Amino acid sequence: MANSHKLPLLCTFILFCMLDPNFNLHVSAMLDPLDFLALQSIRKALKDMPGSNFFASWDFTSDPCNFAGVSCQSNKVVTLNLGDPRAGSPGLIGRLDISIGKLSALAEFSVVPGRIYGPLPETLSRLKNLRFLAVSRNLISGQIPAGLGSLRMLRTLDLSYNQLSGQIPRPIGTLPSLSNLILCHNRLTGPLPLFLSRSLTRLDLKHNALSGWLGPNSLPPSLQYLSLSWNRLGGSVDRLLTRLDQLNYLDLSLNQFTGTIPGRLFTFPITSLQLQRNLFSGHVEPVNHVSITTVDLSYNKLSGPISPFFSTVQNLYLNNNGFSGRVPACFVQRLLSANIQILYLQHNYLTGIEINPTAEIPLSSSLCLQYNCMVPPVQTPCPLKAGKQKTRPRQQCNQWRG
Repeated sequence: MANSHKLPLLCTFILFCMLDPNFNLHVSAMLDPLDFLALQSIRKALKDMPGSNFFASWDFTSDPCNFAGVSCQSNKVVTLNLGDPRAGSPGLIGRLDISIGKLSALAEFSVVPGRIYGPLPETLSRLKNLRFLAVSRNLISGQIPAGLGSLRMLRTLDLSYNQLSGQIPRPIGTLPSLSNLILCHNRLTGPLPLFLSRSLTRLDLKHNALSGWLGPNSLPPSLQYLSLSWNRLGGSVDRLLTRLDQLNYLDLSLNQFTGTIPGRLFTFPITSLQLQRNLFSGHVEPVNHVSITTVDLSYNKLSGPISPFFSTVQNLYLNNNGFSGRVPACFVQRLLSANIQILYLQHNYLTGIEINPTAEIPLSSSLCLQYNCMVPPVQTPCPLKAGKQKTRPRQQCNQWRG
């Protein structure tokens, strides 16, 4: 009696076989009847966008395991990739049918960029074997189903570039095998869940409306890629950042993070460090020469002298802070030898730089010094948003020293 609920579907399948004179029973019987009917429902809810021929092979008089985007093991569908995966190819339009949840052996489900709208089916939470779920760059709306937190085998969840709203369900943070969570460019709100997975390496939540404070243990130390930019997150993250010593990419820009920036952070194997437009304060003191290619600390509340250890950075943005004192001579040497490509120091309280007024800045390099407590010794083009004032008013400089 446990499988009695399947009888209506089986009867429908058998009736379909009997009534369709073109149906090849021997070939199509290779696929489980429930999976066969689920694929039919999925197909009816979607269609090709103009220029797409993805569904041309979906002829249900032949073996569905040979359909484009479908692969099977034994008599069950294990992979369903909807749409032509080639970059730039037109996608699909329609809705995701709830019958997806009947593909009980499904391990991988993805949808190429297109115009699929409506919510994610709650029935996805039934797919206990699902390891890979990617539905990005479509028009998916509504909330992320909390039931996805029951998919204990899930390793990758990519729902980026959609119109999802509401909070990230707490159960998502408890998934033990989760390695990649990509929810960027949505309309998500509320706090981050506590992430318990020790295999989480990529977390991309940029361009949402997430809020709340991050504590020292909010994120696992296994992270290698972390992007939280363009949110409303806050908190003093110096202790948190010190723990994340596996990072090779970090972007916390355009948030409300506070506190100091730990000097040890600059020793991490990072190629790009984006901390601009926050509320970081205090001195910044790397423990050694910085080997990061791009460091952006602009638009914060940082102060004190500029460390000579920053002179090894190729693209350095320290503008719009409260740095003071003279620019170390090693910056000039590396700038004139074209080892520094971008050096933005405008809108600080710097008092001097040892550079000959006749020195020629390499064409491949950009230097901006305006609006400091000195007259710029060389005239170089600055970004338009730096304004037209060359020097900061003397009264402001006196008050800063005082």
